[in-house]
Amino acid sequence: MTKQMIGRRTFLTQAGVAALTASNALRVAELVAQDAVPNSSGTEKPKLKAPANACDCHHHIYDTARFSPVQSGAIPNARVAEYRLLQRRIGTTRNVVVAPRPYGTDNRVTLDAIVQLGGNARGVAVIRPTVTDAELKMLDAGGIRGIRFSLSANPTSTAVTTLDMVEPLSKRVNALGWHIQMNMDADQIVAAGDLWNRIPSTIVFDHMGQLPLPEGVKHPAFTIIRRLIDKGRTWVKLSVGTSAASDLNAKDHAATYTDVNKVGRAYVQAAPERMVWGSNWPHPNETNKPDDAVLFNLLADWAPNEASRHRILVENPEKLYGFTKSA
Repeated sequence: MTKQMIGRRTFLTQAGVAALTASNALRVAELVAQDAVPNSSGTEKPKLKAPANACDCHHHIYDTARFSPVQSGAIPNARVAEYRLLQRRIGTTRNVVVAPRPYGTDNRVTLDAIVQLGGNARGVAVIRPTVTDAELKMLDAGGIRGIRFSLSANPTSTAVTTLDMVEPLSKRVNALGWHIQMNMDADQIVAAGDLWNRIPSTIVFDHMGQLPLPEGVKHPAFTIIRRLIDKGRTWVKLSVGTSAASDLNAKDHAATYTDVNKVGRAYVQAAPERMVWGSNWPHPNETNKPDDAVLFNLLADWAPNEASRHRILVENPEKLYGFTKSA
């Protein structure tokens, strides 16, 4: 291939990327005018007003044009530009980017998102025991503050980590002040009961421990998580996962959150100092995307006290993720 051909191909590629970027910018501007957010239904702003420095502690970023996934399941229109539309709608200004499953252990898209979002962003990566100390230091410098284990019992799961990796990796990241974030079914949490007492690092449970509904707090996983919270090193993300998602085809939307509201209230009443909130945008496991304003409003039910909501949205994320303490 001649240099002229290479030069022409490079020019055409760059021109194509530039055209795509311009097109995306125009689309985002249209969505702003409509108060619409991709991967989220509705356009109303939440009734609950977010306090200054409120943090969304659980969302994902996908950017397939710039970072190729290693597995299927990437969500379209879920780049930083679209996520900023969600922030604009619900009023949060800080955020935690959690590495999405389709990227495996390639954390570049998450690190890039943190750079784009600036000092108000932190991240949670996915790694394996083969990670080097130098790589851990690089991730730490890039804003990573924890590692996630997605270990769902779903037979179609394509997890790149396993339960036997949790303890050794917990020991390594503990030296950095990081936590381990567990995305597991409630039954799995119970089955791994002995493991939690051996973990040296802080533990964060995704999606309220994925307690099955309507059983909720009656499931033994709730008791295990509560005991771990009382020991002072465990946190829970108040984010609505797939099992609790509303059916957007239901006539009475409010009724679809009755059971999850019981779980949210129980956690907040027990330990508001160990709760953080997350949107779970762009809701990767949901075909019918929920209304994120409605999800944010649920926090008013779970934490009716304004001081508790401020702790959950502002003070707790500052402690867990190392954000600058609010004045």
